[in-house]
Amino acid sequence: MSVPVLMEAGALLARYDVLISDVWGVVHDGVLALDPACEALMRYREGGGTVVLLSNAPGPSAQIAGVLDGKRVPRAAWDRLVTSGDVTRALIAETHLRKAYHIGWKQDRAVFDGFDVEIVGEDEAEFVVATELNDYRREQPEQYRPLLSRFAARGLPFICGNPDLVVHVGHDLLPCAGALATIYEELGGDVAWAGKPHRPAYDLALAAAREARGGREVDPARVLVIGDAVRTDLAGARMMGFDSLFIAGGIHREETIRDGAVVPEGLARVLAAHRPLPVAAMAALV
Repeated sequence: MSVPVLMEAGALLARYDVLISDVWGVVHDGVLALDPACEALMRYREGGGTVVLLSNAPGPSAQIAGVLDGKRVPRAAWDRLVTSGDVTRALIAETHLRKAYHIGWKQDRAVFDGFDVEIVGEDEAEFVVATELNDYRREQPEQYRPLLSRFAARGLPFICGNPDLVVHVGHDLLPCAGALATIYEELGGDVAWAGKPHRPAYDLALAAAREARGGREVDPARVLVIGDAVRTDLAGARMMGFDSLFIAGGIHREETIRDGAVVPEGLARVLAAHRPLPVAAMAALV
């Protein structure tokens, strides 16, 4: 079975009431907005559709909305924004623990705002929250294995604030907190995953869609997930029973894109183990 490759998404998008769209790799490239994608979402909203951006970004949605503004993603392209940071905050609240060891950038510590939680050193920690690597341009996940081994040996809970393994920043492919969480599970540690492809993120996205639509229920058959990652976006859509549109020019572009066009054999390889298949694929959302 082959996946249709589209040059323009408008007719497909019009079949759905709600789009749950990935952000990084679909709406922006890590540096600036992808204007054709933003314009496609704006046209869809003008036609009455609802757009929920669902991002594995580790900051709370209020913070990430400002980041999107800085990347020139227009507010008119989306109705609601849900992030891994929002899910992380819910998971922190559920722990009822007070001493956290944080792995990630200092600005990611907004996930702790409002909680009676102290950021402590390794020896004092009661749980671990990883939002990113401390310096993902210079570090590799394996450098953290000794530290993670010590935490796992103590049985500390580990909250992964960004389940992505890697992300494109411009032309660079850089590691994310999901790579640390994968190592922690290999070591026998307990990981709570705060984002796609896990259900809590989609439950928040559906709640946001209902709110944006004035409280109307959302028919799962009328929801389309748009994303560039098989492991997160397409797997999440499958788990929820939603249709999906695969953006081949994102995280898998080295395998699926040549001279700006989708390579059918590369697309087939990337999607070989994924069922059901996406309803369509595109090089980029337009």
